[in-house]
Amino acid sequence: MNHDHYVRRRQQLLAQIGDGVAVIPTAPERVRNRDAHYPYRFDSYFWYLSGFPEPDAVIVLVGGTQQKSILFCREKNEERETWDGFRYGPETVRQAFDFSEAYPIASLERMLPELLANRSALWHSLGHDADWDQRIADALNAVRAQSRNGTRAPNEIRDLRGVLDQMRLTKDAHEIDTMRQAADIASAGHVRAMRACRPGMAEYELEAELAYEFRRRGADGHAYTPIVAGGANACILHYVDNNKLLAGHSLVLIDAGCEVSGYASDITRTFPVGGRFSPVQREVYEIVLAAQQAAIAAVRPGAAFTDYHLAALQVLTQGLIDLKVISGSVDGAIESEAYKPWYMHRTGHWLGLDVHDVGDYRTGATDDDWVRLTPGMALTVEPGLYFRPGEPVPRHLHGIAVRIEDDVFVNADGCTVYTSAPRTIAEIEEVMRHD
Repeated sequence: MNHDHYVRRRQQLLAQIGDGVAVIPTAPERVRNRDAHYPYRFDSYFWYLSGFPEPDAVIVLVGGTQQKSILFCREKNEERETWDGFRYGPETVRQAFDFSEAYPIASLERMLPELLANRSALWHSLGHDADWDQRIADALNAVRAQSRNGTRAPNEIRDLRGVLDQMRLTKDAHEIDTMRQAADIASAGHVRAMRACRPGMAEYELEAELAYEFRRRGADGHAYTPIVAGGANACILHYVDNNKLLAGHSLVLIDAGCEVSGYASDITRTFPVGGRFSPVQREVYEIVLAAQQAAIAAVRPGAAFTDYHLAALQVLTQGLIDLKVISGSVDGAIESEAYKPWYMHRTGHWLGLDVHDVGDYRTGATDDDWVRLTPGMALTVEPGLYFRPGEPVPRHLHGIAVRIEDDVFVNADGCTVYTSAPRTIAEIEEVMRHD
């Protein structure tokens, strides 16, 4: 496997830490219940710099004139490999993952103070993991204990996440290829769910269709707990019970994406359980689709991150006026936030190794301080409208909720939508035809 992209990222980080030392641990295994663990998932920062899949591993990057990239990992152990599977071991991992040095994880406690000695700064994700904060403090104290022989401890502790978040915000070619693959697989999963949907099915049956298609096509699994929400359940933004029956007259909202080599896709589709939109469902859906189209058109280099949200908001607010949910002018309703009971979230987020990926959205408190979009950024575009039963809206709207979400790359000319599941009413109804 080619690891050049990981090497480049480590070199880029080394260039930013001066003569400091950066410590990046992976995630620990987590116990689910007695004698059983949750499926293991590495730490995203660690994976971004290594591509190394095992737990009990730590990257140490040593800056300065003689730079080193060191990986500490588990040793080979025939007995444990019989129970738990293959381990690379330090002897293999150095060459296999292009590190300059590799050592057993058991040697980290002894070696870390040596690596920190006489360095200006220690770079670490402060507050990310309390156990690691303590281990870092212990290592620093071990260096300070040698002060009488002239050894200096780093006089600065820097939060590594700010640097890595900025790096991760713009995707390289390898990341873009991986995310396209995740988008293609997730799109196929949503098509499968549309084709399988029938009145009287349980929400979890559609969830199972998604999971099957994701795994069948090689995804690692879901990128997050999927939402399969029929009818008014879709008015609960983070509904994950997925255990109700689907009524033939209702819509179903599915928010689900898969993960491929750590990278997430994130798609939402809303479609009629019975295969045909009713007139009122069609009216609401067309408003949300128009809002998404306006938002996508606003995603371009140089635009502020908030611009595409504002573009969607204009269309959604006009739609709420047309539906006689609110009154007055669009500008007045936006200024007073009269739209918020029915559109309470923003129109998207960064996407990458985390489904809500790292990176600042604004650099200050004013409207001029929103981050500007540049080629290589990946984000979602996901407007919606939600009419909970019992709200002061026309009764025929009660229980209708629509969200449409796609994954988008900023490019030199504007943007590319790289999720392909059907979006228009005609496309959805054609896929759902049961001839």
